[in-house]
Amino acid sequence: MFARRIAVIGSGYVGLTTGACLASLGHRVVCADVDEAKVERLRRGVVDILEPGLPELVVENQAAGRLEFVLGARDAVAGRDGEPVEVVFLCVPTPMGEGGAADLTAVRAVATEIRQLLPAGCVVVNKSTVPVGTAEATRKLLKRRDIAVVSNPEFLREGSAVHDFLHPDRIVVGSDAQDAAERVAALYSRLGAPTVLTDAASAEMVKYAANCFLAMKLSYVNALAELCDVLGADVADVTEGMGHDRRIGQAFLQPGPGWGGSCLPKDTNALVQVAAAAGIELPLVTASIATNERQRHIVVDKIADAVGGDLAGKRLGLLGLTFKAGTDDLRDSPALAVARLLRDGGAELTAYDPGCPAAVPGVTDCVTVADEPLRAAKDADALVVLTEWPEFRSLDWGAVAGALAGRVVVDCRNLLDPDVLRRAGISWVGVGRR
Repeated sequence: MFARRIAVIGSGYVGLTTGACLASLGHRVVCADVDEAKVERLRRGVVDILEPGLPELVVENQAAGRLEFVLGARDAVAGRDGEPVEVVFLCVPTPMGEGGAADLTAVRAVATEIRQLLPAGCVVVNKSTVPVGTAEATRKLLKRRDIAVVSNPEFLREGSAVHDFLHPDRIVVGSDAQDAAERVAALYSRLGAPTVLTDAASAEMVKYAANCFLAMKLSYVNALAELCDVLGADVADVTEGMGHDRRIGQAFLQPGPGWGGSCLPKDTNALVQVAAAAGIELPLVTASIATNERQRHIVVDKIADAVGGDLAGKRLGLLGLTFKAGTDDLRDSPALAVARLLRDGGAELTAYDPGCPAAVPGVTDCVTVADEPLRAAKDADALVVLTEWPEFRSLDWGAVAGALAGRVVVDCRNLLDPDVLRRAGISWVGVGRR
């Protein structure tokens, strides 16, 4: 494999993981960001996001001279030591904009800024999740016939992003310039993963299609859990029976308080908007979004039932605020969405999350953030599990029982062992479980 000179624009979650992992594969990578303080921290090897293995990769590859950090996109594409950059990855935010469509402001701004600085023959890669047609729009915006644009969507799960990058299920590369697609695919050759080479529009569609399918699967299992509650079936047994079917599989069959995070909410809404613009309806996706919103209210009703039917004046301890375990990401967290509904119902909330050790102004204002789980449980009428952190299973449940005013745990993730709690004198309420 030939080592390439690579620029990564944007050193957030996707950009930093991409840059550090590409450097670990032997490429020379420069990562850029507009946040001067962040760039200085990264130069010192300080990684702000909670992602196993990422800080070590950053430090190791900086020491080896394969990874560096600069302020601003212009410096990143300028080249180093007289060697021009060969591939530029755009890893900038594409948040949900007005009406649910993806906001491509950052993509357009970076493309405009660097278009005259790119060396001839360079390849620009859209790594961010973008709507179908963005590669073509980027190519037109660059106004450079000597620059190819490639779509190379990421499939990184927060909490296992480094592992996912280095052990991918597949690599998808799309471009209307076949040679450019092959050059980008070659960057990953050491990984030995199945590679899908296609056109740019199809590559862009793959990411939305995959995430929306996963969202539909999660909404489906949450609807099944509600039905199991009514009919007296056990959703754990139901999903086990389903999951052994190779056509279905075990993944994404765990009920909970709804799905969230930085990807699924914006990607489902974006695909609906893209389809609407093309005159197509996607009722399965829109129903999944509605089911997800409803799930949060179902969970709140379950919690209210556990404390006597009325949340007003009740003190609740919450275990979990992040959208999933293994990350410190609070974006579109279903745990926080449930917390806000509980607060609106009049409950007083104290929460503990290993990934969120202190309050985040403007984000966690609906709760008091505790620094350890017993503080969340103290004098609570009920304890509510909202994020599936494995360490919650091994809490001292005898001590928790002693701290609680009402000895009931509402386990919205079906994470805990009901027998362990019962032996500690605590009533356990699950989702879709007998």
